[in-house]
Amino acid sequence: MKKAFWKEAVVYQIYPRSFMDSNGDGVGDLRGIISRLDYLKELGVDVVWLSPVYKSPNDDNGYDISDYQDIMDEFGTMADWEELLAGLHARGIKLIMDLVVNHTSDEHPWFVASREAMDNNPYRDYYYWRPGQEGQEGQEEREPNNWVSCFSGPAWERDNKTGEYYLHIFSRKQPDLNWENPRLREEIYKMMEWWLDKGIDGFRMDVINFISKVEGLPSVEGAEGYTWGGDYFMNGPRIHEYLQEMNERVLSRYDIMTVGEMPGVTTEQAELYTGEDRRELNMVFTFEHMDIDSGPGGKWDVVPWKLTDLKRILNRWQLGLQGKGWNSLYLNNHDQPRMVSRFGDEGEYRVVSAKMLATLLHTMQGTPYIYQGEELGMTNVLFPSIDDYRDIETLNMYRDKVSGQGLPPEEVMRSIHIKGRDNARTPFQWNAEPHGGFTTGTPWLAVNPNYKEIHAEAAMKDPDSIFHYYKLLLLLRKQHPIMAYGSFTSLLDNHEQIYAYLREWEGERWLVFMNFFKEPVDFILPLELFPVTGATMQPELIISNYEVGSAEAVVGHSIDVVPLRPYEARVYRI
Repeated sequence: MKKAFWKEAVVYQIYPRSFMDSNGDGVGDLRGIISRLDYLKELGVDVVWLSPVYKSPNDDNGYDISDYQDIMDEFGTMADWEELLAGLHARGIKLIMDLVVNHTSDEHPWFVASREAMDNNPYRDYYYWRPGQEGQEGQEEREPNNWVSCFSGPAWERDNKTGEYYLHIFSRKQPDLNWENPRLREEIYKMMEWWLDKGIDGFRMDVINFISKVEGLPSVEGAEGYTWGGDYFMNGPRIHEYLQEMNERVLSRYDIMTVGEMPGVTTEQAELYTGEDRRELNMVFTFEHMDIDSGPGGKWDVVPWKLTDLKRILNRWQLGLQGKGWNSLYLNNHDQPRMVSRFGDEGEYRVVSAKMLATLLHTMQGTPYIYQGEELGMTNVLFPSIDDYRDIETLNMYRDKVSGQGLPPEEVMRSIHIKGRDNARTPFQWNAEPHGGFTTGTPWLAVNPNYKEIHAEAAMKDPDSIFHYYKLLLLLRKQHPIMAYGSFTSLLDNHEQIYAYLREWEGERWLVFMNFFKEPVDFILPLELFPVTGATMQPELIISNYEVGSAEAVVGHSIDVVPLRPYEARVYRI
């Protein structure tokens, strides 16, 4: 297996709007991040992934970009950004930027020009413009197809100036770029080179597997109303051609890391995207495990999840890419609820369950991603009113389900409390001062009320905190190549309470096992790990989220039972 810095790294995602406000306007900014660089150094991260800081009208919190080569006024200036990059590099931390090139803002100069005229307009074909369909007798004109937007409603918006519709898979203010146009692709590659020449260390690519659409943009047959058209724009017919061209023209010329956000991708497809001989991307973000508690009605149709299902998904990705591609390891980000609330226990066992989940992420094969506040055990927020929320996806869904479908508001709010994106976007909790020390003003989104108990200042002072457990995991990763490169063998696949697996690298073996729930459970080491009858083995404890006594000796096949406490995790060298 080839070694690479991005395989050994731990990445820390910063959502700038919610990280640290330096000027009291209630919005996190670049100077706020600069003021906290020593915190990142103390934690021990290797790479920072900075969510978008480009010029934007902020319809989708910066993912609607109006200028790819300038900084949003609320976040600061290009000089501030350059100081941030220099400060990170001075501390040995790399920086990757968000690349959002499936769509732009409708205020981007390209789109503004594209809507000016239908003919003799070089920018018209930068986007997907289509005439509407004739309505049936007595009905109004219809959209070009029946696709639904990811943010509810139709995926098309009519523009009155030319009378045509433009495609927007996301917000109506996020028109999709037409990658069929080679001139557009050239513009994007030049922009990428511009940032790389400024010294960044790679890109996280937003919904990059959406950039190739099926020719003709057909409707979904047999569907009533607006419906999901992902089969026509996810992993499309020219996606590998585009990514290989991008790699040849830009990525291969720099020593960088790349990760593609790819909803709906399978392990077989990920092997193509990440295979080292394919010359596309280093790794992808899969969403399969993020859909584990989604029912037939989609994300907001919340259903219970089972550990055996989670193991089946994660194990398939571990084994499917082993020796072929590379995994990204995450359980939350700016679009997902807090992992301790979703997969652990945000109450009595918050600390130990957060440590258990961290153990899982950092002892699998792949590159771990930490989302800001995860290292503190920050939790979901239970805002009482829809008026407390800011996320466009959440607000559109609430309006659609309450006003449009007549569902009870309390039922819809329950789904928001569990799955809403603002769970991850509440401001970072730095201390017990007002607003968690995030701002001296009024925060753009309210701070989670539990900031007085959960905050960085207390965590850094407490040697038994989640923060210090993360710090130890990151230190161990630097000391033990097995954590990045070791092979993965799953154990106890059908056990409903214990997650266990084996890592092996150059003659070294680590055994990882975790109790995923609050009920105590007994773990018995599988006999096949110790084939020599009569042999004695003294396991060496690498890390655990509880105090553990002297390691149990394993003699032949007389293996002692290991009782696991609520959410207990242990890692042994055997």
